[in-house]
Amino acid sequence: MNTRIAYIIALGTVVLLLWQCGNNATQQQQTGTITPLQNSWDIAVPHQEIPEGLTSLSAASCGACHQEHYKEWQTSTHAHAWTDLQFQSELKKETSPFMCINCHIPLQNQQEFIIKGLIDGDIYKPVKEKNPHFDRALQQEGINCASCHVREGAVMGPTGTEKAPHRTVKNMEHLSENLCISCHNANAVITPTLACSFETGDEWKAGPYFGNQNCISCHMPETHREVMPGFGERKSRFHNFPGSGIPKVKGAETGMLNGFAFYPQEIITKYKVGERVEYTFKVKNEHAGHRVPTGDPERFFIIRFELRNALDSLVAEQEHRIGEEWEWHPLAKKLTDNNLNPGEERSFPFSTEMKEKGSYSLAVIVTKHRMNEETAIYNKLGDDYPLFITVFEKEYEFSVR
Repeated sequence: MNTRIAYIIALGTVVLLLWQCGNNATQQQQTGTITPLQNSWDIAVPHQEIPEGLTSLSAASCGACHQEHYKEWQTSTHAHAWTDLQFQSELKKETSPFMCINCHIPLQNQQEFIIKGLIDGDIYKPVKEKNPHFDRALQQEGINCASCHVREGAVMGPTGTEKAPHRTVKNMEHLSENLCISCHNANAVITPTLACSFETGDEWKAGPYFGNQNCISCHMPETHREVMPGFGERKSRFHNFPGSGIPKVKGAETGMLNGFAFYPQEIITKYKVGERVEYTFKVKNEHAGHRVPTGDPERFFIIRFELRNALDSLVAEQEHRIGEEWEWHPLAKKLTDNNLNPGEERSFPFSTEMKEKGSYSLAVIVTKHRMNEETAIYNKLGDDYPLFITVFEKEYEFSVR
């Protein structure tokens, strides 16, 4: 046999064996019973065609006409739902299951793979299929206009006007608070060490505002303006979805909706040595229809008291914390929870004995936190990722004689 022919046959045999090994490995990976997806958070919004009259599903494309809406959305945390550094850090972990992306990039158009089911019901064995319509640029927009407004080849809106340059359908049932709750109410134990605890919808349903006010009432305040230039003014809603107010990027602008009202008391301006400074700071969940904090269980508030002398030296300090505390290993479980219910108020005391004469100042500082520093370090988040903002600060001057 010709040496060249023998070489080609041998090479072909090797290639065939390698293909068979790879094919067998794929078949072995797919063995087992394929179970369908069952939970709402397991399933992305099915592929959406671009409505007639539009050229793209991107928010930037919508913003060409809906200019104010687009500017507002750009300052929202929805716009950073995918690019958020904390989320991306969590996503890279081996323990991160496939379904987490469905709230951060809800449209199947934004997802690289289509999940067809689970092998033997195992969330870490999803049956994946390459998405032929994957749009990487659309993915970067996170929760964009189309996430809420595009379904079945049409733009879902509050009027269904025929004057729009694209196909528009009135569907207020779709655009109700149920759309918000589809992401903001995911509560499940995924694995023994992984729990999803977003219960804002349940908190609202159990509270005093249910049936009277909803997510849209507070987080999409009503206004009156042109929806797009030349169409005349009408009822509209803001689209920056104000919430915690903690930006995703240092220096970025984002809307804040503070559920808490703060009621500081006045302080006596003159004390004697040996007397105690007694101060009470009252916090009330006066504005939120859900508990505060809500959503991510790692969020919390710190109420801090700092007593300083005339040299600005710290004489006494006290801290109070509002929020949940969790243990994640070896089992995920909630340890404590002192979040405030709607309408609930709580008083936080500061007390200390004054031992020396002089001039003093008492500072009351309230900070709202996305997570603690240990979690930020664990997730390798740098200094450009904001962990908290200050929502209240007041200083009192007094003397001791």
